[in-house]
Amino acid sequence: MRPRPRSRAVLVVVAAVVVVAGLVVATAASGALADPAGDALYAGLVYVLVLLVRPRVRPWRAGAVATAVCVAVELAQLTGAPAALVEAVPAARFVVGTTFVPVDLLAYALGAALAMVADATAVRMVRRSRDVHVTR
Repeated sequence: MRPRPRSRAVLVVVAAVVVVAGLVVATAASGALADPAGDALYAGLVYVLVLLVRPRVRPWRAGAVATAVCVAVELAQLTGAPAALVEAVPAARFVVGTTFVPVDLLAYALGAALAMVADATAVRMVRRSRDVHVTR
């Protein structure tokens, strides 16, 4: 059975909340957990963007795609192209970063996994509430 599509309006709100949280972490947070938290939020945002494009995608597939996109962005930092882009457009650092850090790969995987669990839980809750309404 194909999953029901997620509400794009809800996804846009979730994306906005994640962006705000990411900007707060990027600009105001400090300490050892600030960078990994930002990376996890980045992966969560990519997860939500995958859902905006394909609202019927299964959570595990959205998580895999989000992780793959984040890994590709991180690996691109080895080329120096993102650093050049950030030099030309400073705000691009929030999207492409500048420096390859292997630990970031773990934070991306964790962020995508957390988004996947939250999404799967929400999908299950919506399905159960609809099943209850149908049986009444």
